[in-house]
Amino acid sequence: MYSLMRQTANIVSRQEWGAAAPKQKESLEGPAKKVVIHHTALQSCKGLSEGKDRLHSIQRLHMKERHFDDIGYNFLIGGDGSVFEGRGWGVMGAHTKGHNRDSLGIAFMGNFNNDTPSKEAILSVKQLLMSGVLEGFIEPQFVLYGHRDLGATECPGKNLYAALSKLRSSGIHFREGEEGEV
Repeated sequence: MYSLMRQTANIVSRQEWGAAAPKQKESLEGPAKKVVIHHTALQSCKGLSEGKDRLHSIQRLHMKERHFDDIGYNFLIGGDGSVFEGRGWGVMGAHTKGHNRDSLGIAFMGNFNNDTPSKEAILSVKQLLMSGVLEGFIEPQFVLYGHRDLGATECPGKNLYAALSKLRSSGIHFREGEEGEV
């Protein structure tokens, strides 16, 4: 099982970062069977202040230009390991076309075609995944994907995609994806 620690992730809530209210919310049909890793393809950020600014910008883009009901991701991860609540647990996201009904979308904040994910960010995602499994929001045998495994995209960037093995080797129970080497 998960050998690093049993700490739960410290999540900055929507209220704490000043999220706009969603137009509507739709629940997942049960615990997430898939976790899809993304990158925002924007400049990286560290800390609460930078994170808040970036989250407001992403939420505005998703709601006003892409006409989503809310920010597309369930959670976003800052370069310092800060975990920000997007749509949150149990809510259907708008992150991977055709795969949102049974998945959780986690976006690392930055462009990982250029940047390398920090150890702190990887550790925070491990903690978040463990919390999700322990609290019943994620199936214990979930499948971990990079966005590119499920659609024609470079997301989550070559450096983050290469680092997914660090999440897979965490000891959390999950199945490897069926499409590509995930």
